[in-house]
Amino acid sequence: MGGSIEESPLRLAARTTPTALWNDSADPDELARSIAFGAVGATCNPVIALTVVRRHLDVWAPRIRALAGEHPAATESELGWLVVQELSVQAARLLEPAFAASGGRDGRLSIQTDPRLYRDAAALVDQAVAFSRLAPNVIVKIPAVAAGIEAIEEVTYRGVSVNATVSFTVAQAVAVAEAVERGLARREAEGLPTAGFGSVCTIMGGRLDDWLKTWTARERILVDPGALDWAGVAALKAAYRLYRERGYRIRLLSAAFRSHLQWSELVGGDLVVSPPFDWQLRIDENRIPVRPHAIDEPVDPGILATLERLDEFRKAVEPDGLAVDGFERYGATVQTLRQFLEADAQLDALVRDVLLPLP
Repeated sequence: MGGSIEESPLRLAARTTPTALWNDSADPDELARSIAFGAVGATCNPVIALTVVRRHLDVWAPRIRALAGEHPAATESELGWLVVQELSVQAARLLEPAFAASGGRDGRLSIQTDPRLYRDAAALVDQAVAFSRLAPNVIVKIPAVAAGIEAIEEVTYRGVSVNATVSFTVAQAVAVAEAVERGLARREAEGLPTAGFGSVCTIMGGRLDDWLKTWTARERILVDPGALDWAGVAALKAAYRLYRERGYRIRLLSAAFRSHLQWSELVGGDLVVSPPFDWQLRIDENRIPVRPHAIDEPVDPGILATLERLDEFRKAVEPDGLAVDGFERYGATVQTLRQFLEADAQLDALVRDVLLPLP
């Protein structure tokens, strides 16, 4: 179709810019449709897994019962994570062509480590290594908190591609990139290959917006209407500039969509955007224009000046705005970790309801 007016904006961006489209769900039906838009990656986390299993309970309830029979001593949690693994492997198969075509840079399915391990670097490493063996194109999500940064370096050294998650700030993005560089340097020092990695660092821009809205309301701070919707975009643009200046061997990933800005303002960059499938549909239905150099366009100075008056935004956008040991206490991190932990508990409860339905 070339660049005709009928061409999907998502397909146009995927075809004409370095920006990669991933689907923010491992639902096989959604992922297959997203691939038609040009998607070359996908992700899974406890919230996504719970949503998919609930949506397709006719498929997953019998499978949960079968898994319980195959693993008679497994706990509800262990069975739930077996479901997450199976869901991830199914989605990974759909991405194998993109994986082969990109030499491993794309075609990745992100599977998240157990959020309950966020304080245990050794446990994160063990689970990440185990997950990396589920399929050749798996990439493992590790939270960008202190223990996670330690784990990211170690698993990179061991040859595992990572997707840093629970990440909202430039400081986290820098710490992740530096950890990956240390891991790659250790490999180089031992003559181990460093090609074929597909590592990315997520910035959950919409969740940063959410946190700043919560914080300003709590602090009774009035902000110009609409300004807070640009916070995550500003952080992503700032991190992208730093990544290019420093030559890090890892890409950024935009996630947690709250508006089309998390896509339209980042097009043109060598990074990943990962909208939920419904956001992909809305972007296309509304014919959001593709600006091929949008990533390099600065946020409006008036909006940026408004945001920079907020302490919590400065923590998010300045490269040294947070220390590594402060990552897990940042408001957006706390909110997201708690949501992931709650989804994990709800997945346990879903398994319980399947195996022990109320009479």
